[in-house]
This record gives sequence, structure tokens and C-alpha cells, in this order.
Amino acid sequence: MTEKPFYAETVQLFAHVRDHAFEPLAALCDDDFGIVDINAEGGTLVVRNRAEWEAWFRGLFAQLDQLQAQTWSEITNYEAVQTAEMGYCVVDFDQFLVTPDGKRLRFSALSTIIWKRVGDAWKEARYHSSLL
Repeated sequence: MTEKPFYAETVQLFAHVRDHAFEPLAALCDDDFGIVDINAEGGTLVVRNRAEWEAWFRGLFAQLDQLQAQTWSEITNYEAVQTAEMGYCVVDFDQFLVTPDGKRLRFSALSTIIWKRVGDAWKEARYHSSLL
């Protein structure tokens, strides 16, 4: 899997979320077309612009920090297509959440990420995630 396009960037994206690292995540993501993500209740969250994106991740990270929650993602399947300027990947992954009071959650998700070339780097231009 590690030789497929955007794999390293996708792992980095998930690591920034795991670490609640807003600034590095913000630098990796342009989200030109917004995101569709999974909200804390397991429903769908539609984010259409950068201000909403920032509010979502700042709020999510604050909530996870308040819970002292550990989160991480384990990729279970990965496919990608790349051209010179754009590409996409489809990522199956298991998301984990553990809190100090013993709460443990695991759910499977599927995400499609659109990547675009910006200078010498790749940035996320669109993210869409669904629960499986």
C-alpha cells in the first residue's frame, strides 16, 4: 500500500487528526469544495467553506481534549489514482476512540479524498467520509 499515490499524505492527515494538531492539518488541507464528515453522533456533517472547516476541527479537537480521548485510524484498504495536477484516493479505515473512564469505540469508515498539486506538495481539496 505504501507505494500508492497520496498514501503518505493520507497517513499524515490521519496523524494530524489523531494528535489534534490543528495547524499542521490546516496546512495540509485546502478543502476547496468543503468536506462531508462524520459528526460526534455518527451522523453526517456538511462543511462548505474554510470558516466552517476551522470551526469544526477546533471544536472537535477541544471536545476530544476535554474528554482526554485518544483517537487513531487504521487503514484497512487503500486505492488511488493520480494525474500530474490532481488525483484521489479511497480509504477504508477503522476509527478508534478510547477515554480514561474506559469507554472504547471502534467504527469502520470509508473516505474519498481529492488531492491537488500546490507547488511541490499535495493538498487535500475535498474530503468525504461515511460510516460503514
